[in-house]
Amino acid sequence: MLLVADGGSSKTDWILQLPDKSLKSFHTGGFNPFFLSEKEMIRSLNQNKSFSPFADEVKEIYFYGAGCSSPDRREIVSNALNIKFKNAFISVENDLLGSALATCKNKPGFSCILGTESNISFFNGTDLIPSKHGLGYILGEEGSGTYFGKILLTDFLYQKAPKEIMDDFNEKYQINKEIIIKNMYQKAMPNYYLASFAQFMSSHKSHPYIQNLLFKGFEDFINTHILSYANFKDYYCHFVGSIAFHFSDILEEACQKHQISIGKILEKPIEELFQWIKKREGY
Repeated sequence: MLLVADGGSSKTDWILQLPDKSLKSFHTGGFNPFFLSEKEMIRSLNQNKSFSPFADEVKEIYFYGAGCSSPDRREIVSNALNIKFKNAFISVENDLLGSALATCKNKPGFSCILGTESNISFFNGTDLIPSKHGLGYILGEEGSGTYFGKILLTDFLYQKAPKEIMDDFNEKYQINKEIIIKNMYQKAMPNYYLASFAQFMSSHKSHPYIQNLLFKGFEDFINTHILSYANFKDYYCHFVGSIAFHFSDILEEACQKHQISIGKILEKPIEELFQWIKKREGY
């Protein structure tokens, strides 16, 4: 049995192929080893009873996750999976490679993630080329849910947003400076808290303030990351993630301004990724 996963900071999507070739989809919380320990990951797996009937029968697991960029971080995820799936060969790689396989397949191109986090890498058709990007939500994450959430909350606290946006924000969340500070500096996973305000942006997408916020954020991503590659006009630039997908019209406008050729825009790479791994491994 083959199990493939695409893991973000907020949620993880899984597809399992059963012996009769039928597929089952599962969803768990995020598995980012920068924010969760091995024990917390094991607890998350055990809480999802959907895995239990098949755990001992899974033979191969291919996990592509946020935060899995170094051997020690990948080992945290691998150890957690090994506790649950005792008989499986386990491969853990970073989410950028998973996104590249889902979008580029075996062709060169740029793979961008615009979800809770943001990142970019060039895929040469076989491997990811190491880059200077991926600095995390404090130093980077331009164009991501955390990035937009930070700007939105800052404008709210400084009362810089338009009155109608301020009023709607107050009515929906009923939060103040103390609540925001507590969530940002005292509770776990502040990046997820910041990204949760993407839902508010989506419900006010037609407002000029939100449109301008999104356009500027996408331009920040483009200027900081895509334009740092001298050959960016030579290849398609693919995007994966909820922010890219739900605000694709504004993303496309920003890319068009900079003569960037857009390839695929996927909300979730899991289905395309699973089919690629399935074909590659001969299932």
